Order: sequence, then structure tokens, then C-alpha cells
Amino acid sequence: MRKISLSVMLLGFILVCQSLAAGPIRLNYANFPPASTFPCVQMERWKTEVQTRTGGKVEINTFPGGTLLGAKNMMDGVISGQADIGCLCMAYQPGRFVLTNASGLPLGIPDARTGSLALWDLYKKYSPEAFSKVRVLTMFTTAPANLMSRTPIRTLADIKGLDLRASGGAAEILRAWGANQVGMPMSATPEALQKGVVQGLFSSLEVLKDLAFAEQCKYVTMTNTVIYPFAVVMNMDRWNALPPDVQKVMDELAPEQSKWTGEYMDGHVRNAIEWSKKEHQVEFIELSADERKAWDGKLSPITEKWIEKHGKNSDFPAARIVEDIKTFIKKHNS
Repeated sequence: MRKISLSVMLLGFILVCQSLAAGPIRLNYANFPPASTFPCVQMERWKTEVQTRTGGKVEINTFPGGTLLGAKNMMDGVISGQADIGCLCMAYQPGRFVLTNASGLPLGIPDARTGSLALWDLYKKYSPEAFSKVRVLTMFTTAPANLMSRTPIRTLADIKGLDLRASGGAAEILRAWGANQVGMPMSATPEALQKGVVQGLFSSLEVLKDLAFAEQCKYVTMTNTVIYPFAVVMNMDRWNALPPDVQKVMDELAPEQSKWTGEYMDGHVRNAIEWSKKEHQVEFIELSADERKAWDGKLSPITEKWIEKHGKNSDFPAARIVEDIKTFIKKHNS
């Protein structure tokens, strides 16, 4: 019996030594915006948490700014193994991520924390087919979008005919207000503003500081209308090869990361607003009650059309999805 016990101990010692000799698990994490922006800040936080919570068993190399994969090929790049992990904005591919992009409908998400947790709940309830080839590590959203422009926009008459940069579901909102949506990467927008190709953009307000839009857009019209949803996904083969204890760490971190990112985003937006006022004298325009009612009235058909369009598929509960999102918003809007 003693010989058997010693043999078991020796085998365990050999396995531990082999594990140490093999070194840590190394993973590459791709992201598309610049390192200073909130999707990359959350990436670095997630990296640190995983490395710490696994006791150094995992090492993660991060690649911001599209240095490994770009925004539009992020999902397919992770599926094919060009990167182990990738962060993608689902609004850039509206036809591919129909269910989760429903969070971008004008449903009254008040902030990024609420939006992020509501999106995570939506994903967990429905497990969309669009993510069947990857492991989803977390989801989060931007803060609500507002209008940044070179000239003041105080009424619907002011926005009519303006060329404004936006992507995803925001395009339909701009059209409803009478503006012209121009699709382009966010990185190309500063030059487009300078050349007069666009007169402004429709996005969350952290970019006033992160991408220095406050230098060119001296007016912000507060609409707080639509969010952009993001997902962090992992190559399925790489996920399946991870030890169970590492998988457990990542799974447990998922909802926490969603909440952390939303709260970070909201704080960062507040900081960007104060910085823009102080450093660049940006004017923040609040719509009057009557004007706000007119703006919101233009948007009510958007959700109805979305339900009608996607509800034709009997396997896709479009109306139920919208009601669930509203329920999740109420749940997390504390």
C-alpha cells in the first residue's frame, strides 16, 4: 500500500513538473479601435483579471488598433484562428447579428451600465445561432448616442439634410430625423469633418476626448437615443483546449466584465463632457420638451417595422425579444 501511495505521489509530482515546464497558456486578443478607447481599456482589464485569477497560468497578448484583425473581419478571423480572442462591434454587421442588434433599437436605454447588463441577459436567454461557432466571453454596449456637429442643431429643421457619420441601427434613426447617414470607419471621420464630407457624427460622447472630436465639433445635441453593442468572442478550439479551471475563471468573469465596462464607459463619458466644456468650450444643447416629443415621435415606427420585418420568420420571436429587452432595461436601470 505504501509503495502505491509513493507511486501516486511521484506521478503527481511528474505531472506538475511537466505542466510547469510547458509554461503558461498564451492567447492573442485582437481589437480594432485605438488603445486609449473604452473597448481596449476593458480588454486590458480583462487580461489582467484572467492572468491574476489563474495564478499566471494564462498569458494574454493584446493587439489594439486593428494590428491583428480589423473591425469587419473580427468574427471570421477568430473563427478561423487568426486570433484566439476578438472584440467586435455587432452594429457593423446588422444582418449577421440580428437578435443582439435589437438592443440598438430606440428603446430608452439610459446608460452603458444598463445597456451592457441588458445585452448580456438577452444573449444568455436566447443563445443566438450567430455565436454558435465561438465562445462568448462577455458583451457590453456604448453609452447612448448623441449628435456632435460643426453647427448647432436645436430643431428637426436644423438636422434636415445634414451629412452625419453613423453606423448600424443609428442610420435608420438619422434618416427618420431627416439627416443623411454616411457610413465610414470612426478613424476616417476626423479627416471627413475637416474636408466637409460630413458635418458631424452620431455616437456616444467619449469620442469627444478619445478621438479629439471636440476640436472640430463645437456643438453637441443631447438625444440619448441608441447604443452600439459589442461582443468578445473566443475561438472554439482554443476554448475547448483550456483546462476546466481556466474556463471557470473566464465564465465567472463574463457578467462582471459586462457590468465593469458599462460603469467605466459611463464615467468616461462624464469625464469627456467636462473636458470638452473646459478645454474646447463645446456647447451642449438640451432639446425643449416639445422638440423632444417631436424627435421621439419620428422614431416610434422603427421598432414596429423591425418587429414586422423579423416577425415574419415563425422561428424568430421578434415581438418577444423587444419586450424582453424592455424588461431587462427596467431590471438594471437602478
